[in-house]
Amino acid sequence: MKRRKAIGRMVLIGGGTVAAYSGYKWYSWTKRPDLEWLTTQRELISSLAETIIPKTDSPGAAEAGVADYILTMIKDCTETKSQNKFINGLHDLIDYTQSEFHKPFTVCQQEEKIAVLGHFEEKGKPLKGIWGKAQNRFLGKSFFTTLQEYTVQGYCSSEAGATRALSYVAVPGKYQGCVPLAPGQSSWATK
Repeated sequence: MKRRKAIGRMVLIGGGTVAAYSGYKWYSWTKRPDLEWLTTQRELISSLAETIIPKTDSPGAAEAGVADYILTMIKDCTETKSQNKFINGLHDLIDYTQSEFHKPFTVCQQEEKIAVLGHFEEKGKPLKGIWGKAQNRFLGKSFFTTLQEYTVQGYCSSEAGATRALSYVAVPGKYQGCVPLAPGQSSWATK
């Protein structure tokens, strides 16, 4: 066999492998998401949200009911690519936690939970600049990005988060463009 033919075949096999893998990834992101399985993972999602916003002197994400918010947002308000990435991320998180700590995420110690989420935060970081925006637009947001965004949104819009963790005035009165915070005061829940 001549060298040119061998190199040509290697390039052809390598290109075919890359194209097949890319096609598989694209299919896994655009297929119909398994939302029934996602609803069975409420306890895991609640534990993930509680790790991001733990209970201190203010209520945590689990007490605020953020898991229900996340499930509703994933099912009803998230595009298919991000839904599939979130579900695939949950599968990866379950596998990663089992392989690293030999137990489910929900029974891990707080330090182990933080380490797991740190791993997925690093894994899900988008590219910098315009490339990161294009990546989010065309490929969907990563698992950790979606989890973090919906956890914070759900917590800040919940009654427990808005009234006990943030400052809240039900009837604010006249508009004041700039109101200084008192020492030790929480951020405002209303804008």
